[in-house]
Order: sequence, then C-alpha cells, then structure tokens
Amino acid sequence: MAIRQTIQTGHPNLKAINKKIVNFSNPELSQLIADLKDTMYEVGLIGIAAPQIGENFMVFITEPRKTDTRPADQTDEFRVYINPKIVWSSKEQIEIWEGCGSVCDAKLFGSVFRPKVIEVEAFDLQNRKFGFKCDGILGRVIQHEMDHLLGVEFIEKIADYSKLKSLDFYIKDIKNSPELLKATNITIKEFKLL
Repeated sequence: MAIRQTIQTGHPNLKAINKKIVNFSNPELSQLIADLKDTMYEVGLIGIAAPQIGENFMVFITEPRKTDTRPADQTDEFRVYINPKIVWSSKEQIEIWEGCGSVCDAKLFGSVFRPKVIEVEAFDLQNRKFGFKCDGILGRVIQHEMDHLLGVEFIEKIADYSKLKSLDFYIKDIKNSPELLKATNITIKEFKLL
C-alpha cells in the first residue's frame, strides 16, 4: 500500500483512454485499489479514480465517511467499482457543489447539475457483478468518478464559472448550507449482487 500523488488538471493521464480490467486475480489490481484507498484517505476525498493517480484503468472507489457535518446515517461502506457503467439515471437533476483531488492544488469548487438518482453496475475485487442504486452525495461521487474514467473532469460541467469558490469561501458560504445538506442527503441506497 502506498499514498500516491494525485495528478492535477492538465495532466494527459486525465484525458487518456482507460483500459478495462480483464484479470481480477492480478496482484497489481489489488495493489492499485490499496493505493487508491490510501491516497483517498490522505487527501481527504470520498472517492477517487485510477487515472487520478496516473493509472489508466476502469477502476474507482468510494467511501463517504462520518465527519463533523456528515452523520453516520449519511455514510457508506468502502466500495470498489471495476469496469463500471451507469445503466440508469433519473430525469430530475440536482445542483451540488463539487471539488476534486485533481484540482486540490487550485482548491476550487463549483456548482454542477447531475441526475439526482443513478444506478451503476460494476464488478468488485472478487469479480462479482453488482448493481447499486443511490442518490445524494453517494450518487454524486459515483457520477463524478465515472466521469474520470471517461476522461471528463468536473470543471468541464460547472454550471456558472462566475460563481467558482476557493476552499475558504466554499467552507464559509456553501459547505454547511441547508441547500447543500439537503441536496447531498442520501435517501436511496439499494445494493444487489447480479
């Protein structure tokens, strides 16, 4: 396990084509997931995709953890998504402010509209296919990380660039606002093995 550097926007790996995983027993895959997890914790993220540490594979992880502002009922366990695809998304869109480990040097946050509810299908590290339907911050982080696997960064989807916020102003004006807390509230979390 190792903490890896999160590459920053502009790096070619963030736009490169990501390869599907075909060998689930390859120890390099387990190492990649361990490195992603260590890096996610170190940087303070709730999700991270392989290209963000310079590895162009169709893999990301998520784990919204308990914080001072995120209660235990708004968390989710550590999950691995290998060769994922979003198979359904609601027509209803919701605005949530996003940041990213690949703009953490710039410390920028912006408002992004995405589907409120999504369903993703993927494989776990044991090569078991699963479906996961969710909303709130969980649905958001899955969509954000899925974009990384498609070579898209959240800064390409910002609704209004004139409202970009630095980390300090995001914390002061947005982070604990009733609007954001409502938008990020997890009300759906339906996991099933397929």
